[in-house]
Amino acid sequence: MSVGRQAVGLGLWLLLCFSASATAAFMKMDDWYTELVKPTWNPPGWLFGPVWTVLYAMMAVAAWMVWRRGGWRSNGLALGAFMVQWVLNVLWTPLFFGMHQPGLAFADIVALWAAIVVTIVLFWKVSRGAAAMLVPYLMWVSFAAVLNFTIWQLNA
Repeated sequence: MSVGRQAVGLGLWLLLCFSASATAAFMKMDDWYTELVKPTWNPPGWLFGPVWTVLYAMMAVAAWMVWRRGGWRSNGLALGAFMVQWVLNVLWTPLFFGMHQPGLAFADIVALWAAIVVTIVLFWKVSRGAAAMLVPYLMWVSFAAVLNFTIWQLNA
């Protein structure tokens, strides 16, 4: 595979991963979230942007590493699992912030967590480095799931 094709591939994976955050641009941010009861360990709002920037970059590089080893033809199951988790990631923001449905968002994030685990297992078979790059994402989503559940319960 040529260097040019690899660079274009990486660019497309980066574009895809970072586009997951685009749903936030369509959300009407109101006072709903600020008025929710949150646990004392809720991170400050400024932390989410930098964390997701790093995670989306790592996700893109991980997918690119798997894609480079045979593309969709050879690694369709692993890349397909990656796309499933990406869709679940995209859905969380509209469910939580847009629809004000922390219960539905929690169901989504549980499915997202499982999809990330499946993706890591399938990536491991292709590239251990790619699988390892998804571990911080799994850790953050694990924390986010507990936070989501706690906020849901505190405001039920």
